[in-house]
Amino acid sequence: VQLQASGGGLVQAGGSLRLSCAASGRTFSNYAMGWFRQAPGKEREFVAVITWSGDSTYYANSVKGRFTISRDNAKNTVYLQMNSLKPEDTAFYYCAASPRYGLVVDAVKYDYWGQGTLVTVSS
Repeated sequence: VQLQASGGGLVQAGGSLRLSCAASGRTFSNYAMGWFRQAPGKEREFVAVITWSGDSTYYANSVKGRFTISRDNAKNTVYLQMNSLKPEDTAFYYCAASPRYGLVVDAVKYDYWGQGTLVTVSS
């Protein structure tokens, strides 16, 4: 699976962005899809995951209630709607695909990764 993330940019605190991740190469609907982020000088952290069918989602506590993950299997795309953004959300955001069933939060269980898109939130 090849993954291409897009939609990052500069936004003021309280603003919104929508990230997209387009997949190609294998059957997109066979994979759970996740978003991770890595801020400068920090370790990569889990943000959100959606099951292959889209019927279940799970979020990190730091983004719960502000971010929404969704997918369109007909378009081979997963989205991350980010609202009420905070400066601490500033990071490179990566989408990833896992062939494992369920809500996968462990980065090592993801087999494919996109290139990352930068989100910068100014105060």
